[in-house]
Amino acid sequence: MSTVLSASGPRQPSDVLAPGADAPEEILVARVCMGDTAAFDTLFRRYRSRVFRQALHLLGNPAEAEEVAQDVFVAFYEKARTFRGESALATWLYRLTANAALSRLRRRQRSKEVALDDYLPQLREDGHHLVRPVVDWSADLEQGLAHAQLQQRLRQTIELLPPLGKAVLVLSDFEERSNRDIGDALGLTVPAVKARLHRAQLFLRGQLTGARVVLHR
Repeated sequence: MSTVLSASGPRQPSDVLAPGADAPEEILVARVCMGDTAAFDTLFRRYRSRVFRQALHLLGNPAEAEEVAQDVFVAFYEKARTFRGESALATWLYRLTANAALSRLRRRQRSKEVALDDYLPQLREDGHHLVRPVVDWSADLEQGLAHAQLQQRLRQTIELLPPLGKAVLVLSDFEERSNRDIGDALGLTVPAVKARLHRAQLFLRGQLTGARVVLHR
């Protein structure tokens, strides 16, 4: 960025009056790269709610989500020079948040491990199901449980998923991200995202209905 001239001589861009809250994103990022804390504060205010919400969806814990949000913005400030502008800053922050939350999920010590394979359809060699596949379950569940109870059970069941499976499910169903965006954030191919999402959804259905798949010899 070129030097700005004034009556007293040349000044560096970081000495110039900080841009307002509506300043273009690329200008703010460039100033952050030069150590401009005012520009950083502007971007922090612009994106902090979005980053916190995404972290909360993934972690389910406000305190942990707040810590992840802080980690994300610290990482952004320290690594701003690596942002090449090939995608929107929101997308870059989204990737940082997803990976930070995923790391925390992997470090958690869960008290109960459940095998997803127990809730997946089992197939014969000819490709047909050994048992009737899981069918639509929402209507039956809502008849037997109040909405609040259903939501609580759903949250508890999501916590049983492996970290990567939970991340894919939450980013798809809660954040409404595309499979391509999820793959970019988590380092997965689109087919891998689809496969993990399908397995996670089948697992939830099996857990919530108690319909454990049984192998028939």
